Amino acid sequence: MKNFIAELKQLDPNDPGGWPGAIQACALFLLLIAIITAGYFLDWQGQLNTLKDVRAEEQTLKDTYLIKKTNAVNLPILRQQLQDIEQSMNALLKQLPDKSEMEALLVDINQAGLGRGLQFELFKPAADETIKEFYAELSVSIRVTGGYHDIGAFASDVARLPRIVTLNDISITQGIEGKLILDATAKTFRYLEEDEVMNIDGVAGP
Repeated sequence: MKNFIAELKQLDPNDPGGWPGAIQACALFLLLIAIITAGYFLDWQGQLNTLKDVRAEEQTLKDTYLIKKTNAVNLPILRQQLQDIEQSMNALLKQLPDKSEMEALLVDINQAGLGRGLQFELFKPAADETIKEFYAELSVSIRVTGGYHDIGAFASDVARLPRIVTLNDISITQGIEGKLILDATAKTFRYLEEDEVMNIDGVAGP
């Protein structure tokens, strides 16, 4: 090692051709490492990052292509599903009365109870409707007195009405003479007419 250090001290930096072969080889190796390192940081690193980004973009494009290809293959199925959804939506809308039919629907609920021999002690529609996105909800507080089977049949008749009516907040208590008292909130729904929908959009808009 001492001899190697001594040789290094005796080297003439202006005459690298006269250096010993081993030192020349080491110097060339170090020079090569320096060139590669400088090239990486000055040029290659940017190119490698660009290559990485391009590969990521390529993968994204491949994934997007596969999704679009799958959608294209399934397009007839998707169209059929959309058509089925629209038909189901139209069927549900037909179960919602319009504004002019609400009074008749309330009469139907009342007649369903009377037809089962129930006695109405309370039948009170709410003062105001609850407006939703495309329909209005009307609550009716009811109290009827009757036998167990008659009350059950009344609930079944309400469920079979051509329009959507639900019984909520049901409470059944014991009455007199073996009768039962049913307290419930009947909710019925109607679709909003075009001018009502426009008013909602106008309120919700800027």
